[in-house]
Amino acid sequence: MRAVRIEEFGGPEVLVPVEVPDPVAGPGQVLVRVVAAGVNRVDALVRAGVYHRAGRPPLIPGVEAAGTVAAVGEGVTGIAVGQRVMALDGVDSPGFYAELAVVPAERVTVLPDGVELTEAATLPVAWLSAWYCLRRLARVTKDDTVVVKAAASGVGSAAVQIAADAGAHVIAIAGSPEKTAWAAEFGAGSIIDTSVHPDDAEVDEVLRLTGGRGADVVLDTVGGRAFGRSLREIGHGGRVVALANVALEPSTVDTRDFYPKNASVLGFQLTNLQIHGYDPRADLRELAEGVAAGTYRVPVETVFPLVRARAAHERLEQRDNRGKIVLKVAES
Repeated sequence: MRAVRIEEFGGPEVLVPVEVPDPVAGPGQVLVRVVAAGVNRVDALVRAGVYHRAGRPPLIPGVEAAGTVAAVGEGVTGIAVGQRVMALDGVDSPGFYAELAVVPAERVTVLPDGVELTEAATLPVAWLSAWYCLRRLARVTKDDTVVVKAAASGVGSAAVQIAADAGAHVIAIAGSPEKTAWAAEFGAGSIIDTSVHPDDAEVDEVLRLTGGRGADVVLDTVGGRAFGRSLREIGHGGRVVALANVALEPSTVDTRDFYPKNASVLGFQLTNLQIHGYDPRADLRELAEGVAAGTYRVPVETVFPLVRARAAHERLEQRDNRGKIVLKVAES
């Protein structure tokens, strides 16, 4: 089969198209014929050799995909050959930048009608992360004001829609007028352009928009110095959910920014949840049903063929994409 492999850690140039043997589904596993694979920041971290759970090259990256079932292993029930599915896997096993991938059955979710496979390939990481953070951890309600950082990213654009669908007032933070306007199209009631309100001015603007009260929930998708600002933006009894550190820099925290408010700091890491027994299928089914019903729109910015995985990573690392980047592996 065709695949793209990391031959050594480094920049996008280390992503090399190769031919490798077809995998075979073992007991409890599903063989997925991949149609599309999502491109995520974790893929870039694995490629660079800075992700804590990455193995050693050669590695096939890719942690989310959609396609059809090619075969099922012994003991697998509820999944049949030919069904349209989305799949999620950890980074410590062969990934989805390939025509075929073997996945544990509990990480394969059958898709409802009405969801395109290119869209479905973006749900298991960015959308599931936003869903779990807002619905399961922060427990967002219609009475909440929710701040979403990097609101034009894959996670951010999902989070804006999920929070808005829950009835919350969403304050979307992004780095340009184009990105903030785009976030507004997905349901943000207020926007903050960090090219106009950088650093501490961002905090002041959140406080102004909330009448000095602060937000009920801040979804921090950036980390680094931005995390300290998130703590200052939260109000009494609020919740800060940290799900990434794309800044790749330490976060300096002043505990006085959150403990006097009786606020909570909640951490999220999808791979760690799976290690500790989280079964994502029910949440992914609910998300997919929302997409099928038109409740959620899945923005796919750019689709690259599999052999251009290098170009997809270069686009990702420019950090100005709106919505998700996808690799097209085969026709559906």
